[in-house]
Amino acid sequence: MTTSLFDLSGQTALVTGASRGLGLAFAEGLAQAGARIVLNGVNTERLIKTANALRAKGYDVLTAAFDVTDEAAIKSAFEHLDAEGVEISILVNNAGIQFRKPMVELETADWQRVINANLTSAFVVGREAARRMIPRGRGKVVNIGSLTSELARATVAPYTVAKGGIKLLTKAMAAEWSEHGIQANAIGPGYMITDMNEALINNPEFDAWVKGRTPMRRWGKPEELVGTCVYLASEASNYVSGQIIYVDGGMISVL
Repeated sequence: MTTSLFDLSGQTALVTGASRGLGLAFAEGLAQAGARIVLNGVNTERLIKTANALRAKGYDVLTAAFDVTDEAAIKSAFEHLDAEGVEISILVNNAGIQFRKPMVELETADWQRVINANLTSAFVVGREAARRMIPRGRGKVVNIGSLTSELARATVAPYTVAKGGIKLLTKAMAAEWSEHGIQANAIGPGYMITDMNEALINNPEFDAWVKGRTPMRRWGKPEELVGTCVYLASEASNYVSGQIIYVDGGMISVL
């Protein structure tokens, strides 16, 4: 009985930014739990390569190549899925970018680019998914936040603001969609070993700071986020909505 609560058989999950990094980890984890997965990415060649690699492991995989900052492309992608009879019951809003620069040197265009990729995209993709989930009376939305959903660091202001927005976007989704059987929650990863963080991992000073600041004294691994994602995508979390769960080795809990 307990195990069946986490079984995603018969569900279809769309994961944005899923051709590598955390998105790929989320997608493979959901597939392992039984879901059919729809991989999204903007690089079609890399997306196809990733999809084929997952299919070789026996998973049921579709692809949806679109830019999450292009509203028309998002709508078109959902219309295509509708035409193919693909019903998205789980959405993981993972796509995002980082840009580091002191605020006094930051151009407005770069600020907006980061906000659009990390926050507005989650709203637009989430809205399109919810428009289809609501008539069915069920659905799971998992937004990907960050430690910066709570705390700021110098030189990443637009990312911090976007991820803070993800926390409250999640609550707004819960406020409006919970009565329709949709649970919206978020995950706040700590410092993870990913391509995006490669420069930081290879910086001895920053690496020492992360390990010293994190009670577990190490960086997190993408696969260590999977259990939380499966939980939030499954029946096990049917009365959980509007929450953000930090998977950070304890960092946010200590001074």
